[in-house]
This record gives sequence, C-alpha cells and structure tokens, in this order.
Amino acid sequence: MTAQLSDGYVVGVDFGTLAARAVVVRIADGLEVGTGVHAYRHGVIDAHLPASGEPLPPDFALQDPEDYLESIGHAVRLAVASSGVGPAAIVGIATDFTACTMVPTLDDGTPLCRLAEFKDRPHAYVKLWRHHAAQPQADRINKVAAARGEPWLSRYGGLISAEWEFAKALEVLENDSEVYAVMARWVEGADWIVWQLCGRYVRNTCSAGYKGIRQDGVYPSTEFLAELNPHFAGFVADKLDQPVGALGDAAGTLTASAADRLGLREGIVVAVGNVDAHVTAPAARAVEPGRLVAIMGTSTCHVVNGTGLHEVPGMCGVVDGGIVAGSWGYEAGQSGVGDLFAWCANYGVPTEYVEAAAAAGIDLHQHLSNLAAAQPVGHHGLIALDWHNGNRSVLVNHELSGLLLGLTVNTRPEDIYRALIEATAFGARTIVDTFVANGVPVDEYIVAGGLAKNALVMQIYADVLQRPLSVLGSAQGPALGSAIHAAVAAGAYADVASAAQAMGSLAPAVYQPSSIALARYERLFDEYTALHDHFGRGGSDVMHRLKRLRRDSMTAGQAQP
Repeated sequence: MTAQLSDGYVVGVDFGTLAARAVVVRIADGLEVGTGVHAYRHGVIDAHLPASGEPLPPDFALQDPEDYLESIGHAVRLAVASSGVGPAAIVGIATDFTACTMVPTLDDGTPLCRLAEFKDRPHAYVKLWRHHAAQPQADRINKVAAARGEPWLSRYGGLISAEWEFAKALEVLENDSEVYAVMARWVEGADWIVWQLCGRYVRNTCSAGYKGIRQDGVYPSTEFLAELNPHFAGFVADKLDQPVGALGDAAGTLTASAADRLGLREGIVVAVGNVDAHVTAPAARAVEPGRLVAIMGTSTCHVVNGTGLHEVPGMCGVVDGGIVAGSWGYEAGQSGVGDLFAWCANYGVPTEYVEAAAAAGIDLHQHLSNLAAAQPVGHHGLIALDWHNGNRSVLVNHELSGLLLGLTVNTRPEDIYRALIEATAFGARTIVDTFVANGVPVDEYIVAGGLAKNALVMQIYADVLQRPLSVLGSAQGPALGSAIHAAVAAGAYADVASAAQAMGSLAPAVYQPSSIALARYERLFDEYTALHDHFGRGGSDVMHRLKRLRRDSMTAGQAQP
C-alpha cells in the first residue's frame, strides 16, 4: 500500500433498485466508519409516468435519473457526517449500479426524459434492469444470432436476455423511433453516474462485456444488426461505442459541481464504474477461481471466477477480466428472490399475522420465518417455481411465470413463504450444478446482500445446496466493493486482488448443511427439476399463453374510453 495513502479514506456508493447506499471506508484495513442511505424519490416507475399519469404497458420498469443524483448527494453527505472523517481525508470515490439499467441521452449526457418534449414518452426514461418488455426483441436477437452462427452467442449460454443493452435499444427503435433518432448515447447507469461525477464518459469493461455483448474487444457486426432491423445497423457506431476502462482504473477526477453536490473535495479520483454484483466479489475476498458469490436481494446474481473459457448453458455471460483482471468472470442469476418473499408478505397474509408480528416486536418477514422454521422439510406439501419475475438462468426467458403446486384448504401463509424460499434455493442449485457440470468449479458458496440476515433462508440454502455457506462480513457489500476499487484507482494498492485481501471481509462456513434434511430436499429438488423442465423447456407453453392474454387484456383496457 502506498505510504502517503495509508491514513486515507475512500467512498463507495451502491445504486440499488430502490436507493443509493454510501460507505466511508478506511484504506488501510477496510473499516467502514460511516454509512448513508437515501431512497429514490420515484422508486420504480412501473404503473404510470410521474409527469403525466399515463399508464405504462405491461412489463415496464422505469426510473428517473434525477433520483440518482439526488440520492447520491444525500447518501454521501450522510455517510461522511456519520463517519467523523473530514473531506480532506477522502481521496477517491467509486460507484456501482444495478444492471442492465440503461439511460438514453443526448451527446452531452442529458437524459431524454429531462427534455420537455419527451417527459411523457416512456422510452425516454431509464429502463431499469427489471424492465422485461423487450422480450420479443431478445427472442429475435437469439434467433438471428443462432441462424448466423454468431461466435459470441455461446459466451452468453446461447441466449441473450431481454434485460440487456441490445434488446432494450431495439425495443426503443421499434416502439418510439423518434426517441431513438434523438438519442445520441445509450448509456449504462453505471457509466452515466460516473460521467456526472467526473465529466468524462468511459464505459466499464464489466457492463460492456456482460450486458453489451462486447467480446474480444468487439461488438456484434453491422451486418448482424442490419438483419435485426435495417435502421439498427449503425447502433454500435452511432450510439453505443465508447472508450472502455478496466475495473479499478480512474475514469477522471471529481468536478466542482459534483463535489458541491456530494460535499467532497474537487479533484479526488473517480473510479471506472462497475456492476453491483461483480463489484461485491472483492468485498468478500472472492477473487480466486471457484469462490462463488451470490448477492441476494430483490433478485440474486451469482458471480464466480474461472481459470479458463467454458461454455455454460444459460449463463448470463463470461468475460475476460469481467470481475478481476487475469481471470474469466462468469455470471448467472435469478430475476426474483426477495421480491417473491415480499409478494407473499404483502399480498398473502391476513391481518392477524400482521398483528401478531407487531405484538412480538418483529417485522412480518421475521414472523413468517419463525413460523416456517418450525416445520420439518416437506411438511407443507408444496412445490413452487421461482419465476415470478421470469427466469434469468438457466432458461433465460422472462415470459415464464411463477407456479405453486400442492395447495389445500389447510395451506397457511408460512407454508407458502417457506415453499418460495425453497424454490429460490432450488433455482440457485440448478445454477451451481450447471456451472460444475460444464467445467466451472464452485468450491465455496458465499452470500452477500440483505437476505444474508435471515437465518431460515440461509439454512435452507445450505441444506439444498449441500454445502456450507460463508457470509460477507459487511452489510453493504457492493458499496464496500466499490470502495475497494476507489482505493485502487487512487493508487493505494497495485491491483484489486491485493486491495481485496486488505479491505475485504468474510465469515467462513457460517451455515452448515443438515444431514437430516438432505434426503427430503433431494426428493423435492427432483420434483422442482421435473416442473422446471416441463414448463421451461417445451413441455407446456401455458405460461406464455397466459402472459399474452394478460397483455391483450391490458392493451384493450387502455384503449377503452
């Protein structure tokens, strides 16, 4: 570590689905001395546009980029104030973002939704990662790429997601060509916020590789894009391509206006952006091959380094240097995890459960968890598919939907709650088993994110995965990971791996699998797999038909006077 920076501090900021979280971290040892959180004013815009009240089509999930600027200002100021560290001691800042979250902008970075003529146009807003309305475009990308034998397709498990850059951009073109024509830049949220901090637009290698189909330094060809849509041929050259920065590099320095917003010194280092899941691996000291990190929140992202290039069906991608330099970084994920538990608590619980939780002085999730924990494995007689937000891995199909089988008149909310937890654990095991079967070892399963605090969830995962669970030692894993990258960008450490060793935090093997639960969970996992393959691999397309019926119904409803 550089001697003159040994007493310094850095700031890491994690832009999640609903809020920005900032931490002030000591460079020498990763001690978190201050935190601040600020929710986005508009949250997730999925029902009506805030400016006009116009109803949104199905599967839309938008955000207002002004919320990001407002929240980072408040969160960083709160973190610095709580730390007791003066701005003079802070030498760098780094950020991470949910992905794939896309911002359509003018050439200077102004989001199109800020323009008066576009404030009522949905496609002028940020498309959040969970915006799934681009599934038809994703399907066409996959079909054309497979027919052409595009060499990059196998590096994404054979399927491109509706959540990613190209599908969402093609959706804009084909649904609002005027917005597409005015859009000069199609920018990942991770890179847009860095642009606002330092005044320089640099793409980060993580987003570009995993979400932007950039492999071996190139994007899909003009010929491929033209086959998708003739007006899409110039997309890469005209709206996407930009210099790419390595993770841990400096993108620039903090501008005067950004410093004023954040309460920091002008001129401190601003690191290249990153993705919330991938940046968490160094926070957990999981930079060596085989150490998988599952960032468990509203969704779950699984990232693991490998020593070579392997084709893994249904993975979100493999990118050289996508997590840390010198390794192939693999990604997979589940589109709904904590969201499923929240759905159950919000819509499937009678008043007496809410009152019982309040009387016990605990929140509703803890109350449901306590009741569910008292059950032996299989007692509820249920099996579920965890596809309420579609399936990210290994099926890569956001047209799929959830399923709950085995309901009786005796089924209780805690039964459903536990079945949903188990379903997400089965989904995680499907991902791990697929990695291992295709040459990517998983020697350790490390959990980060808010769900790591739920002991029932963690124990069920250990039992279903049949392996110990380690837990990240920080409650703000992505923000700590960003702080580690800020330290590297500031020159305090030679690389991310050495910074992770000094500043990361991990509690190993906190949860151990139960031999008693093993046999019953094997039986349940077999049932899950049978349903997974039947509804997800062509046995029945009823979920697709129901979703089309829902869309038709909503469209007809909007058309009525």
